[in-house]
Amino acid sequence: MSSGRSSQTSARSGRTSTDPPAWTSPIAWCTLVLVAAFGIGLDLWSKDWAFRNVAERPVVLDRDVILADSDWRPPPHQGMEVLPFGLLDFDLVMNHGAVFGIGQDQRTIFIAFTITAVTLAIMIFAFGTRARSHALHVGIALILAGGIGNLYDRILFGAVRDFLHMLPGWDLPFSLNWPNGSAGMFPWVFNVADMLLLLGMAIIVFMTGSQKGPVSRDGSGVEERDRIVDSENHLGG
Repeated sequence: MSSGRSSQTSARSGRTSTDPPAWTSPIAWCTLVLVAAFGIGLDLWSKDWAFRNVAERPVVLDRDVILADSDWRPPPHQGMEVLPFGLLDFDLVMNHGAVFGIGQDQRTIFIAFTITAVTLAIMIFAFGTRARSHALHVGIALILAGGIGNLYDRILFGAVRDFLHMLPGWDLPFSLNWPNGSAGMFPWVFNVADMLLLLGMAIIVFMTGSQKGPVSRDGSGVEERDRIVDSENHLGG
C-alpha cells in the first residue's frame, strides 16, 4: 500500500513540474485574454449593429430614461427575419434581468454578482487549472466574455441589449403555456453574450466529465482527475 501511495505522489509531483499552474504560463494567459477579447468585441459589435439596423431607424439609448422606467423598451418595429420557417428573427429588446430575462429589475444585484463571478473565474483559471488545460481556458474565457459583455451594457445603458429571438412564430403544443403565460415555443430574446456564457459552461462541464474517465495503465487518468480535484478545491475555498 505504501509503495502505491508513493508512486502516485511521485507521479503527481512529476506532473506538476511538467504542467505547472496556469498563472505561470504566458500561453495560458494569451489564450484567456485573446478569446475573451474576441468574444467581448463580437458581443458589443453585434448589439451595436442590431440597434442601428434592425428597426426602421437607429435606436438611441438614454441611460437615465431606461433607469427611470424599468419597463422601457425600444420603439415598436417589425423586426428582421434571419432564418426561414420562423427559426430566427432579430427583435430589439432591453433586458432588465439576467440571461433570457430571468430576474427582472435586479440590476444592482446582477452587477455585483457579475463582478464577483468574473473575479472568481480568473482565480480558478490562475490557480485551479494547469498550463496545458487549453480547453478549460477557452471555456473560462467565453464565460468572462459573456459576463463582461452584459456587465458593460448594465453599467452604460442601465439594461442589457438583446436581439436574438429563436422560433418566434412557433407555439407550444397542446395549448400549453410557460409560467409567465407565454405560449411561444421559445419566448425569450437573448444576445451573443448569453450564447458565450452557455457555450463556456458547456465546455467546462464536458471537459470535467471527460477527464473523470477510467484510470489508464500509465496513470494518466489519475493525473487528469487530480487536475479537476485541484480546481474543485479552489472553488470550495
